[in-house]
Amino acid sequence: MAMYKVLLAVDANEERARLAAESVADLPGAPDVIILSVFEEFNVSDGDGRVDSEELYDEDYFPDAVSSAKRILEEAGIEAEKRREHGEPSEVILKVAEEIDADSIAVSGRKRSPAGKAIFGSVTQSLLLSADRPVIVAMSD
Repeated sequence: MAMYKVLLAVDANEERARLAAESVADLPGAPDVIILSVFEEFNVSDGDGRVDSEELYDEDYFPDAVSSAKRILEEAGIEAEKRREHGEPSEVILKVAEEIDADSIAVSGRKRSPAGKAIFGSVTQSLLLSADRPVIVAMSD
C-alpha cells in the first residue's frame, strides 16, 4: 500500500509531462499516482455561430502526454491511474486534489518572462498561490 497519493497534472505537452512524471518517479517510496488531463474550457464565437468546448470534450480521449507519463511511472514500478476532466485547469486540479485527498500535486512549469505571465496567466502560478497542499514543480525551459 502506498504511503501517499500524488496528483500529476499534465497538459498536451509531452516533454513537460515526461519531466513531471520523472520527478514523481524520483520521489521516495512508490506513491499512488493519478494522472489528470484537463480539457480547457472555452467558447469561441464568430459571425455564424459559436463553438463551446463542452461540444468537443471527450472524456475517453487522453493526449499522448498522458501515455508518456504513465509509461515512465510504470517503468519505475509505480501504478498510475488516468483521469480526464473538463474546465478551467487550475480550478479542476485543485478540486480533484481535494476530492482524492492527494498529499501533493505535481506539475511541470516552464520559464516565462514576467510579461508573459501577466499576459497569459499561469496554471502553475495559480496552483502555487491557491493549493492547500504541497505543489511539486518540475521546470523546463
